[in-house]
Amino acid sequence: MWYVGALLLLLIALVFNLGLLAYAMYALLAVLLVSRFLTRWWVEGLGAERTCDRLTAEVGDQVSVSVSIANQGKLPVPWVLLEDLLPRQALIHRPPSLEVSGQRMRLAMLPPGGRKAIFYQLRCNRRGYYQLGPLVLETGDLFGLHRRYRVATQPHFLLVYPRVVPLEGFDIASRRPIGEVRMTYRLYEDPTRIAGVREYQAGDPLNRVHWRATARTGTLHSKVYEPSTVAGATIVLDFHRDSHDRRHEPYRSELAVTAAASIANALFQLGQQAGLVTNGRDAADRIRQEGWDYDIRSRQAARRAAEMLDDSDRLRPVVVPTRRGAEQLVRILESLARVELTDGLHLADLLLEASGRMPRDATALVILPRVAPESVVALSHLKSQGFAVAAVLNVYDEYDFAQASGPLLAAGIPTYHLKDEQHISGLCRSYVLGRG
Repeated sequence: MWYVGALLLLLIALVFNLGLLAYAMYALLAVLLVSRFLTRWWVEGLGAERTCDRLTAEVGDQVSVSVSIANQGKLPVPWVLLEDLLPRQALIHRPPSLEVSGQRMRLAMLPPGGRKAIFYQLRCNRRGYYQLGPLVLETGDLFGLHRRYRVATQPHFLLVYPRVVPLEGFDIASRRPIGEVRMTYRLYEDPTRIAGVREYQAGDPLNRVHWRATARTGTLHSKVYEPSTVAGATIVLDFHRDSHDRRHEPYRSELAVTAAASIANALFQLGQQAGLVTNGRDAADRIRQEGWDYDIRSRQAARRAAEMLDDSDRLRPVVVPTRRGAEQLVRILESLARVELTDGLHLADLLLEASGRMPRDATALVILPRVAPESVVALSHLKSQGFAVAAVLNVYDEYDFAQASGPLLAAGIPTYHLKDEQHISGLCRSYVLGRG
């Protein structure tokens, strides 16, 4: 607009032979061109680097971030505004997910070869996968005619693991340690557990012959062993946005993640298998798919490029196969740290999609905040397929829990109340005492 106005006034001055106005427009055009050139020169001569003392943390830890900027050009930069961007979702809650202390924005002047730095600390109040940066630089001429913006560093990504609460007791889905269930079909048999005796059948090995029954009846009989009762659970986490009341967010969803992480940790300590299935979105996968824009034309565009998008309709569930081992626990905790509420699969669709990848020798432990009729049907169908199914209702009010648990109990599905964080440690104990 400056160029158009100056050229229009210059044309009028030339037509009407207004010499003073023509000289003024020549001077203005010269200032515009020089300032445009200098602004571009300044911003292209700036380089920056970010360092973080860690990129993985626990809830309650502090992360130190340092960002330095250097003028690599031959001309001084009269002013530059530095801002290290953080995602909006990490700052809007009270307390914020990432609590910032120190400066992440600074106005500075840089001579040739000069350096400036900003330092700030992040206190991790909630688990999550957070984008730190990019650093956005803004500079311009002294007249305010031109401004240039530039992304000077790539972002770093901070992974904050979910809180793990020690569990009191071991029973959630059966009266044996967590996840031990009676199999409805035989994967393998436990020779220490005799289920009964039957008549000998061709092909039975000699070590199966029950000699006492054979001597008593005069006919060969064979032992029948119980199928191995097994270990572990596949944790199914309902993380659909519609299932969570916004008035209770982010507390209820974070409580569900804490419960899932605590149960997975207890399974690991017992040496049993654990797995995770959720309809939430993986923040790392979303960032890989969506990326962020390097071509910044304005400060608003820079902010939009740095922010994580709020909506996602991807329908791929997050699945950590049910296995044993320390690496398995780390994988589950990392997935729980990155999981976000989504607008994709509902719980019923999730169970239909993922049941083929869930082993029947582990309890399907479903953590859900709301019991819809289609969810009851899906859980009943899962039970009829031979799965041992248990449900944890993530609601606060006792009346809401009683009302929601009725259809599940009628379907023969054990149901437990997750009221607050103090209730996590009592989940197992409540079943052992018969108060499930």
